[in-house]
Amino acid sequence: MSYVEVPGANVPIRMWADPATVEGGAMQQLRNVATLPWIKGLAVMPDVHYGKGATVGSVIAMQGAVCPAAVGVDIGCGMSAVKTSLTANDLPGDLSRLRSKIEQAIPVGRGLHREAVDPKRLYQFPTAGWDDFWSRFDGVADAVKFRRERAGQQMGTLGSGNHFVEFCLDTSGAVWLMLHSGSRNIGKELAEFHIGEAQKLPHNQGLVDRDLAVFVADTPQMAAYRHDLFWAQEYAKHNRAIMMALFQEVVRREFRKARVTFDPVISCHHNYVAEERYEGMDMLVTRKGAIRAGSGEFGIIPGSMGTGSYIVKGLGNAASFNSASHGAGRKMSRSAAKRRFTVRDLEEQTRGVECRKDSGVVDEIPGAYKPIEKVIDQQRDLVEVVAKLKQVICVKG
Repeated sequence: MSYVEVPGANVPIRMWADPATVEGGAMQQLRNVATLPWIKGLAVMPDVHYGKGATVGSVIAMQGAVCPAAVGVDIGCGMSAVKTSLTANDLPGDLSRLRSKIEQAIPVGRGLHREAVDPKRLYQFPTAGWDDFWSRFDGVADAVKFRRERAGQQMGTLGSGNHFVEFCLDTSGAVWLMLHSGSRNIGKELAEFHIGEAQKLPHNQGLVDRDLAVFVADTPQMAAYRHDLFWAQEYAKHNRAIMMALFQEVVRREFRKARVTFDPVISCHHNYVAEERYEGMDMLVTRKGAIRAGSGEFGIIPGSMGTGSYIVKGLGNAASFNSASHGAGRKMSRSAAKRRFTVRDLEEQTRGVECRKDSGVVDEIPGAYKPIEKVIDQQRDLVEVVAKLKQVICVKG
């Protein structure tokens, strides 16, 4: 579908979703964002749903301002995927051992490494800029500096919620490795600190929603946030890269006879800010639950733990600010999913997938998400499908 335009206070709301199917709270959030004085454009993805301040699944283009709550607390959250030389024929009948090895290599939930992972010991890991990245930690907000050791130990860990590590097959039978994570606790604490700072500023006192508080250009608060924001985005990228390297090591060991090789890794943020230029203006584009989909750029759009995911290539649609959805998107809250579904429902909906099937992940059941096929179909003018993947192992925190 092409987009539907809904009137907004300062900019029209371009929607790649049927407005009639979007819950009222999310529509109100979109209208609230459109009232911001600094806004230049708002694009809404087909996986849109209610969030904090701004909806998940929205692309907010502003000039001279950025809203930290619209970026979200998992700064730099995103996806990585890589195609391997393995095929379905190489897999054992019982995948439980492989799942266990993955969980041993990559801490999940609130877990961390006993010691920070040394990237120099990882196979062909690009370490250029690693020391410079960590040296810039000295410039982050004083409120989180005591987290330096923990941030090091959490580098290369999964987290919980909708984060996952998956072993997948595409429609030709080729094996892919895929994972989803972000900036862990350090990103969360940086985000919460700056959201609090923004809400204190005088220019934000008259906003319709205090969670839409912004930092504006050429102020010390904006400079401090930009430093911490871009550092956390880089942390998230490194976190996924180390996890993927650890995942690849597991696969090399477990399939030693096959001498596994890997294609280049595809990686994309879907909670982040980028400096981009549209209509002759330099803008700060916030993608909250959206990926960049510039012409020819690869992206990853996952479904849920029992459905499938898509590798896509962007079509460079400027109306969406070169963006696409970040996943299927929730159709019900976590608490609603826990009330609606049982462990037996989870077992049924994840049949054929080696994964957790207990009450701790019922809120991640496929039935709590929108159908990924429909979400893909609604953005045919934003991306083209390169590969469709189906997980056979899914590791959750």
